[in-house]
Amino acid sequence: MTAMTISQLARAGGVGVETVRFYQRRGLISNPRPRRGGGAPGRRHYGPDELRRLRFVRAAQRAGFTLEQIGRLIELDRTDDRPTAQAMARERIAALDARIAELGEARAALDRLARDCAGGAAGPCPILDAFGRA
Repeated sequence: MTAMTISQLARAGGVGVETVRFYQRRGLISNPRPRRGGGAPGRRHYGPDELRRLRFVRAAQRAGFTLEQIGRLIELDRTDDRPTAQAMARERIAALDARIAELGEARAALDRLARDCAGGAAGPCPILDAFGRA
């Protein structure tokens, strides 16, 4: 893989340039020094390590980790602290399980309201009535 500009890195990682800069400011992706001479002097160039890190950050975000937690995972990777990484993953799984349960309850409540609304009884719509009391 050849050196990439920030726009090429962003495109390869599926994000915008400002996202890459934001991650750099947060210390999640290194900010290489500008190259001197040849090509475009003063322009920063990124390689496979930065692309791997960018993809790591994006994948960890999709798993629901915060940027702070992602920074901690990156630190753990440097020390190969698997037990702590595993504990963080288990905490995230527990949070996801809680959210799934919450969404299941919301779905069941909406399903009941939709069935009641379809019943066509006189009076206000059960859906609008329920939300009006909230």
